[in-house]
Amino acid sequence: MAVLLVIAILCIDQAIKIWVKTSMSLSESIHITDWFYINFIENNGMAYGMQIGSKLALSLFRVAAIGVLSWYIWQQVRKPGTRWGYIVFLTMVLAGAAGNLIDCMFYGLCFSPSSYYDVSQYVGFGNGYAPFLMGKVVDMFYFPLIETTYPDWFPFYGGERFVFFSPVFNFADASISVGVVALLLFYRQEIGNLSFKKETKDESQSLEKETKEEDGENISVDA
Repeated sequence: MAVLLVIAILCIDQAIKIWVKTSMSLSESIHITDWFYINFIENNGMAYGMQIGSKLALSLFRVAAIGVLSWYIWQQVRKPGTRWGYIVFLTMVLAGAAGNLIDCMFYGLCFSPSSYYDVSQYVGFGNGYAPFLMGKVVDMFYFPLIETTYPDWFPFYGGERFVFFSPVFNFADASISVGVVALLLFYRQEIGNLSFKKETKDESQSLEKETKEEDGENISVDA
């Protein structure tokens, strides 16, 4: 189930990104409704366009984080009694992170650069705009649910435009966000007991056995 979920999320995410990248110029916008736009942008950073540190360091961090999370999910799948919802939401976080990593790994190798005037094209592997791990992440979903202006009396921002939920994001970002929020809401106990030790249950049983043996010896001495 976890593998199929990862494949499904990656396929949807990459299909949307490739369509946007090869059909729209940079910053081009498609007006779906008053509160939903397809707005093509690219970024070098993390989810929702945030940028932290160097591009290479961020990409390497993603690779390491995905490896650790994959290993942890595999251990949880093999562990008896693990709730399926916990696996599902962990997998959503993993798939979302992998979806954005694919952009960094391969888009720079395969596509020409997007610009405000030209649409990106597939140019063959190795002939793209950036080396391995240095590609840009494609974002497109924009939900300006509320657009207004700050009142004139508002400190510092009086009269300026205000947009509620202004980040532009992609399907992978949404998968990560839903997974994280659901884990915090419904699986706080599992998160609180988060451990990367494989034999926690066996160690617990061994400790319990040792305790019983000690109790038995104490009873025998008392008798």
